[in-house]
Amino acid sequence: MKKILALILAVLFVCGALAACSGSTGTETTTDDNTATKSEANPDFKIGVILVGDENEGYTYAHMQGIQTAADALGLTDDQIIWKYNIPEDETCFDTAADLADQGCSVIFSNSYGHQTYTQQAAETYPDIQFVAMTGDTAKASGLENFSNAFTKVYESRYVSGVVAGMKIAELDAAGKIADENKKDGKVKVGYVGAYPYAEVVSGYTAFYLGIKSVYPDVVMDVQYTNSWFDITAEAEAANALLSTGCIIIGQHADSTGAPSAVQAALESGKVCYSVGYNVDMLSVAPEAALTSATNNWDVYYTYAIGTALNGGKIDTNWAEGYNQDAVAITALGPSAAEGTAEKVEEVIAAIKADTLHVFDTATFTVGGAEVTNAFATDTDGDFAPDADEAIIDGYYHESYFQSAPSFQLRIDGITELN
Repeated sequence: MKKILALILAVLFVCGALAACSGSTGTETTTDDNTATKSEANPDFKIGVILVGDENEGYTYAHMQGIQTAADALGLTDDQIIWKYNIPEDETCFDTAADLADQGCSVIFSNSYGHQTYTQQAAETYPDIQFVAMTGDTAKASGLENFSNAFTKVYESRYVSGVVAGMKIAELDAAGKIADENKKDGKVKVGYVGAYPYAEVVSGYTAFYLGIKSVYPDVVMDVQYTNSWFDITAEAEAANALLSTGCIIIGQHADSTGAPSAVQAALESGKVCYSVGYNVDMLSVAPEAALTSATNNWDVYYTYAIGTALNGGKIDTNWAEGYNQDAVAITALGPSAAEGTAEKVEEVIAAIKADTLHVFDTATFTVGGAEVTNAFATDTDGDFAPDADEAIIDGYYHESYFQSAPSFQLRIDGITELN
C-alpha cells in the first residue's frame, strides 16, 4: 500500500493523538500534478471527503486509500478530490460540508459515525448533492433521497481473524505452552482492546470471539475500553493490563499500533502472547507477535458509490457487503501463525460465501445461559437501543441487514467488559 511504511513510522511516534475528537478544522488538499487531465466522462465532477483523522490514523488511512483507488479506476484525477482532514464531530463538520458543496462537489463523504448528524443536516440544506455518512444508521429513517449510509460486513473478517487466533491457541495448547496463569476456570484467556461500547465494537469483538471458539471452544475473553478511537498510549496500556492478567491473545477495535507494539514487547520479554490487529498489517511493528489483522477493502464501496454519482445515479440508502464482494479481508498471516491456518481460513471464507456459515448463529452462543430467540436490529427513538426489526431469522442474527451499520449489541456469555 502507498505510504504504508510512513503510516507505521508516524503512528509509532504519536502520543495521545485523538483522531476522533480533534480541535483542528483540518486542511484542504488538491493535487499539484500539472500533467494530469480531468475525467473525460465529467470534467466538472468533484468528490468531497470529510475525514476524522489523516494518514497517520489507520482507519482514516484505509478510507483514503479506498477513495484514491476508486478514483484512479474511474479515470478521475487528483484535482477532482477535495480532502478535509482532522474534522471533529461537531458543527465544524457541517461547515466543512457546506464549504465542499460551495466548491461544487457532486458527492460528499464523511467517514466517522459522529459526523452523521451534521452530514445529514448538510444533505437537507443541499438537496441536489449526494451525501454519504460512512458507518451511519439514520439515512433510512431520514427519508432524504440524497443521504446514504454505508459500511462493510467487517464482522465477517473479524470472525476469520478469530479463527486465526483459535488456530494459534490450539497449537500452543498442543505444545504445552499455555500456563495456569493464562486460564480462568480452566478456559484460556483472550483480551480485546475496544474503543467504545458501541454496537460496531460489540459486534466486532463478539464475531472475533466466536471465530476463536469455532476452533478452540474452551476460551473466555475480557474487553478493555480506551474511550477513544485512536490513542496509541491508551491502547498500549489497555493491552498491557490485559496481558498482566494472563491473556494470551490480544485483539483490537482501535486504530493505532499501540496494542500490537505492546504485545511484541511482551513477547520479547518472555511472555507467550500474540496479537490480532485492525485496519492495517501490523507486522512492521509486531513482526513475531502479529498473526493477522481484520481489514476493510473500502475501494469496493467507493468504486460503486463514486461511479454511481459520476453516472448520475442514486447511491443506495444502505450499502453493506463482505466477502462475497471482497469488501473485507484479513491481512497476510504472520510467521507465528499456526501450521494449517491458511487452509483453515480458505475453508471458512468459502463457507461464508456459500452462506453455510453464519457468524452470529444462535446455536453457537448464549446470553444468561439461554439461547437467544429474538433480538431487534433498528433503533427508532435515538436511545441507541434497538427496538424494531426482528433480526434473528432462520436461527441466526442478520447483521447489517436492516441497516448497513452493525446493530448486534447482545452481551453473550464468555465475554466480560472490564469498564
